[in-house]
Amino acid sequence: MNYKQVLIIVGFIVLGCKNEESKKVLVEKDLTVAERIAKAHGYDNWDNVNRIEFTFKVDREGQSGSGRHWAWEPKNDAITLTTSNDTISYNRKSIDSLSQRADRAFINDKFWLLFPFQLVWDEGITISEPEQVNAPISNELVNKIVLTYGNEGGYTPGDAYDIYYDDNYIIKEWGFREGNAEEASLVNTFETYKDFNGIKIATEHKQKDKDWNLNFADIKVIVE
Repeated sequence: MNYKQVLIIVGFIVLGCKNEESKKVLVEKDLTVAERIAKAHGYDNWDNVNRIEFTFKVDREGQSGSGRHWAWEPKNDAITLTTSNDTISYNRKSIDSLSQRADRAFINDKFWLLFPFQLVWDEGITISEPEQVNAPISNELVNKIVLTYGNEGGYTPGDAYDIYYDDNYIIKEWGFREGNAEEASLVNTFETYKDFNGIKIATEHKQKDKDWNLNFADIKVIVE
């Protein structure tokens, strides 16, 4: 192989690398804000998750919440709820009157745990264009979008969430507005992020000037 042939081969390799980089940039540019937020929290790794376990609890006024422990197999939607009083197992594909109460609790707790993913999972929602604002708790300049649920379907239709996230698309705070009310009835942080096999989870949620901490313990993310 002569020198000219080597240059041609190297040129093709470089061109191929540039094309791959261009495709990657194009894909990144095509992402919506919701997709960028989900991706920043590890959504690309979700398909590898076989089982996820976590304990949802709320600590307040110096008292530790008893918590609800969940084991969820997302590929087949099998769920087990363990509390201090009972253990309930069911499948979300066949919810009956007995499992519906447990499922309401699961939807709530999972929503807090994996909220960044709900932005791409949930249907019948609208998401506003982003704007820059001062976050209500930290007062730092951040980005904001508003997520609004439709008036039909789900356990809490018509609710709205003001989502505050940084330039890396990591959620820092949110405000919950029940029934799309003008004022938020709950504003709290997303903090103490930890990485579980590529899934980034905010393990604590605190309110300003209140002894209140909605948090997660015993988190396990089991992948293929």
